[in-house]
Amino acid sequence: MESNSIFTNRISSLLFLCQVITALDVPPDLPQPPTITQQSPKDYIVDPRENIVIQCEAKGKPPPSFSWTRNGTHFDIDKDPRVRMKPHSGTLIINITNDENRGKAEEYEGVYQCTARNQLGAAISNNIVIRSSRSPLWTKEKLVPIKAVEGDFMILPCRPPAGLPPPIIFWMDNSFQKLPQNNRVSQSLNGDLYFSNVIPEDTLDSLNETVSANMSDSDFYGDISEADSGKYKCMARNRLGSAHHVITVTVKAAPYWIRAPTNLVLSPGEPGSLICRANGKPKPSISWLANGVSIAIAPEDPSRKVDGDTIIFTDVQERSSAVYQCNASNEYGYLLANAFVNVLVEPPRILTPHHKIYQVIADKPALLDCAFFGSPVPEIEWFKGVKGSILQGDPYVFHENGTLEIPVAQQDSSGTYTCVARNKLGKVQNEVQLEIKEPTMIIKHPEYKVVQRTGQVSFECIIKHDPTLTPVVTWLKDSGELSSNERLLVGKYNLTILNVTDKDGGTYTCIANTTLDSVSSSAVLTVVAPPTAPPVVYDHPDPPFDLELTDYQERSVQLTWIPGEDNNSPISKFVVEYEDALHEPGVWHYQTEVPGIQTNVQLRLSPYVNYSFRVIAINEIGRSQPSEASERYMTKAAKPDENPSGIQGTGSEPDNLVIVWEPLKRFQSNGPGLRYEVSWRQKDVDDDWTSVIVANVSKYIVSGTPTFVPYEMKVQALNDWGPGPEPITAIGYSGEDLPMVAPGNLQVHVVNSTLAKVRWDPVPLKSVRGHLRGYRIYYWKVQSLSGKSKRHIEKKILAFSGNKTHGMLPGLEPYSTYKLNVRVVNGKGEGPPTPDETFKTPEGVPSPPSFFKITNLNLDSLTLEWGPPSQPNGVLVGYTLKFQPINSTHELGRLEEISIPANETTLILSNLNYSTRYKFYFYAQTSVGSGSQVTEEAVTIMDEVQRMYPRIKNVTAAPAETYANISWEYEGPLHENVYVEYGVAGSKEELKKENISGSRSFFVLKGLTPGTSYKVRVGAEGLSGLKSSEAVFETGPAKASRQVDIATQGWFIGLMCAVALLILILLIVCFIRRNKGGKYPVKEKEDAHGDPEIQPMKEDDGTLGEYRYCIPSNKQLLTIGAIQGSVAALINGSDGKGVGSVTLHVVAPALRSTPPLLGHPSEQGLAEEQLAWIGVCHPKVPLDPTRRVAQFRKCRCRPFLLDADDHKPLKKGSRTPSDRTVKKEDSDDSLVDYGEGVNGQFNEDGSFIGQYSGKKEKEPAEGNESSEAPSPVNAMNSFV
Repeated sequence: MESNSIFTNRISSLLFLCQVITALDVPPDLPQPPTITQQSPKDYIVDPRENIVIQCEAKGKPPPSFSWTRNGTHFDIDKDPRVRMKPHSGTLIINITNDENRGKAEEYEGVYQCTARNQLGAAISNNIVIRSSRSPLWTKEKLVPIKAVEGDFMILPCRPPAGLPPPIIFWMDNSFQKLPQNNRVSQSLNGDLYFSNVIPEDTLDSLNETVSANMSDSDFYGDISEADSGKYKCMARNRLGSAHHVITVTVKAAPYWIRAPTNLVLSPGEPGSLICRANGKPKPSISWLANGVSIAIAPEDPSRKVDGDTIIFTDVQERSSAVYQCNASNEYGYLLANAFVNVLVEPPRILTPHHKIYQVIADKPALLDCAFFGSPVPEIEWFKGVKGSILQGDPYVFHENGTLEIPVAQQDSSGTYTCVARNKLGKVQNEVQLEIKEPTMIIKHPEYKVVQRTGQVSFECIIKHDPTLTPVVTWLKDSGELSSNERLLVGKYNLTILNVTDKDGGTYTCIANTTLDSVSSSAVLTVVAPPTAPPVVYDHPDPPFDLELTDYQERSVQLTWIPGEDNNSPISKFVVEYEDALHEPGVWHYQTEVPGIQTNVQLRLSPYVNYSFRVIAINEIGRSQPSEASERYMTKAAKPDENPSGIQGTGSEPDNLVIVWEPLKRFQSNGPGLRYEVSWRQKDVDDDWTSVIVANVSKYIVSGTPTFVPYEMKVQALNDWGPGPEPITAIGYSGEDLPMVAPGNLQVHVVNSTLAKVRWDPVPLKSVRGHLRGYRIYYWKVQSLSGKSKRHIEKKILAFSGNKTHGMLPGLEPYSTYKLNVRVVNGKGEGPPTPDETFKTPEGVPSPPSFFKITNLNLDSLTLEWGPPSQPNGVLVGYTLKFQPINSTHELGRLEEISIPANETTLILSNLNYSTRYKFYFYAQTSVGSGSQVTEEAVTIMDEVQRMYPRIKNVTAAPAETYANISWEYEGPLHENVYVEYGVAGSKEELKKENISGSRSFFVLKGLTPGTSYKVRVGAEGLSGLKSSEAVFETGPAKASRQVDIATQGWFIGLMCAVALLILILLIVCFIRRNKGGKYPVKEKEDAHGDPEIQPMKEDDGTLGEYRYCIPSNKQLLTIGAIQGSVAALINGSDGKGVGSVTLHVVAPALRSTPPLLGHPSEQGLAEEQLAWIGVCHPKVPLDPTRRVAQFRKCRCRPFLLDADDHKPLKKGSRTPSDRTVKKEDSDDSLVDYGEGVNGQFNEDGSFIGQYSGKKEKEPAEGNESSEAPSPVNAMNSFV
């Protein structure tokens, strides 16, 4: 369909171009003689039941008046009340259906003619013959049966009644079905039915003759021409013999136009002519009229002269304007044409709308309108661009009507085009715009589908189109519109059919239309029975068989065959192939193809070929195997029917001409002894042809020729039976030589620092000595004006095709010295160069600095280092540094600017804010301006201890179907409160939040929706809202999977049994170890496990020993009593001497108010169930609230964290906390190591009950009835 559309567009373009702008399109505001624009047909048969309308429309300036004649005399319409003329028109309306004044159509039969007249002349219509329609009526007749003998010929007469218009005759059988005709039964022109031989099946009760009245406006004639005259032989044959009859046909013809006269617009004093040529049989006579009157009696005009079928005008004046009629007639009819001569004086006009936009698909022809008018006729010129040069030659075609044609429009064809029309009275111009659009393409075509009834099927049709065009996709079924059905779902690029039925089978076509082009693609849907029935096997068809050749002719033969089985897929076509055993034995070639219902074909043959044929059947599944070959048929030899094609003439050397051609194929030789007669002569020189006969070659070299001159060439085929047809003449050129002259007047204009314009004078065409290919500019950089000379000079080439005399040199380096020269190029090579021209480019802006880095970051200063630009493009005048702070929400602060001398490469930036992120912008400058900038970011450090600015980076996601692995990198101090936020990408819903441990750098998001895009980011609480940038990922599509009940699998049951047995064994071991565990004094444990963190100070300094201690960590349940007991133990010491006072520092969320711990009122109380971060340090180490992290690090106090469930007070008798898990840290300074069981209780002073008494026996635990809370030692002891 796409190719058909292209063909149609091309035909429309040609028809448009044929309408040459002449006086036929005189603007309506200028004086113009009358022109008949619409009239009724010559032979006008009217319906007697309707009003009679005789059309006559005309245009002119001033508007013409109308009059009518009937049967050669004036027809006064005012005297007949039934007749009226339409306002501002010459059309007659005869009212014969009015009840009050009814008339008959027969009363108005006759010959009518319309005349349209104004001050400049008169135009007349054809003679319109009005006749009333009459229906044919059969006469009453008695039906007499006709008897015939089988095998005899018979004629059934028709004798149709007369009617107007002439009736259409056909025969029908008893069922009133139209009787088919064939080579045995036929109908003559008068309606008689002929039987060449009667058979029993022709017996019918009656044959009905039917006559149909033709009520169309024009009669139908067969497609007959004068070339059909001659003698025709009718032959009949059967197995007993043959007979023939010769019929002589003579074709007579009414007049027809060879060249009808056309309107003529002339300026005063101009010559012109009206030509009226017609043909017919017999040859028609030509007569002329002026303003509806015979030219012989028309007023005399000295400017005109009648010469047969031509009127010649010389030195016309304004009074010469008139309308002339040409009448061509013979005994079978006439032709009448009006043509006016309009003498005007008018400056040029362009009739095409101004600034019209043309949109064209790439690689299609573009037609730019420039309809014009003027007298004298203006000359038209086209320009591209505002100041472009005149368009000439390839790739443009200029038409007489002013249209500019670009046969193959490319993207670079787009732009503004200017049309200029000028004559001696002035000039005028108009601009139009050409836009080139990308073609519409189907990138995914609908595919052949086979679907079962009640199933579902989809066709896809995905297109690619120009983004500025809006495509409309429509679907057709079997070339018709889709029926309105709720089962048919039409999407943007697909068609879905639900609950398929047998009627849905067929060919579905997707058509994508834009305002400029259209593409289509089709696919077949086959509906098959559901699988309940035995499956139908579709397969390739079986090969045809029993091939037979009949009706042997010199150039044709008839091939007949019997089809094989179609294997449940109908045969769509048969392909016939042939083998030429004489020239190419064993090689099969395509001959023709026929529809699948046809089993014979008449084959056209070539002479001198030993043919054999085979047939291949094709269905929707594929091709069959070839049939067995037919018998051989050798055709007779003959002279060649054609000559070689592709004749070209070029020269390989300056003094020769190489003539090449495409040789004939072997079967095209038509006989033995194929040869070629090669002829040549120099063009435009009165020389005879020189000829030579060659064989088995496709090239001949003519030596001794002048350099690059045109030659006429022809190559004729001949064989032993004679020469082929007269060959066509081709034009070629002898060999080229290098150009002799260099272009002159070389000039260079520097446009800017990177662009220069070069101009030169063209060389004389004679000095080119070949086809002018264009010009080449060689240019190279000599040195940089900054002082650097190029060690290696690299010459660059810029080519310009055609006879251009200027060009642009882009991509030059600023502040440099260049040289260039220009050479002309032909097919042989380059001519001599012009003298080198030197030019310099001005300064430009520099490139970015070669590097830019930030070092030596301190509390309030940092160091910047950089390198000079790799391409300064001039003299550097300095550098500019701009910087501004960035807060935690990524808002930019005030921008500071510093100018730096050009000789500096480092800068120390002071007086900055500590722990602040800054963004820096840095660029170099020349006198022209600033170059591209580089940017960097840096953070001043927090304090002397912590120098790392925390950040989260490189957030990545590894998605699966319903989950995703999120990983990241964290830089900074250890942070516990890390979280992951995620949500659907593009959604406005609040992000979901997952809290995780700060020590982890990955997390698994679960419960995600398959095939969905998500966004994710990682953050840390308490660090001014520290967050990473967002990462986007998409989960995989949902996949169908077989669900297996794992609980019923044997291997799973066995595994669970093994796990249960292992757990039972572990429980038994733990129970045994728990009952065997013993107690030991604290002093012995301290001696055995010396904690490096608990060390006395040196005694010789006279100071109190420093004692650092941390409350046990990692999810251990502590109460106020446990903390106070631990601290009291530290103060008293295991040896009773103690370590002096300690400071208990508690860092915790908002805690409920309780009594101060150990008499320290400055710290808040700690509730028993609260989450806390506690450190115990010697008072020698001061506690600065602004530097807690660093100070705790010095004290080496370990933090601990209690889960929410761990805060709850334990009921009496409970042996485990709520989460059932507690881990024991590496440090041995844990409360659990200082007590066990119910005996490990604290006294009110904080000492351990039983630890210093040496009691070893284990006392029984209290009953579960007690409501007292167990000690923390009891709680922790349950996990030992």
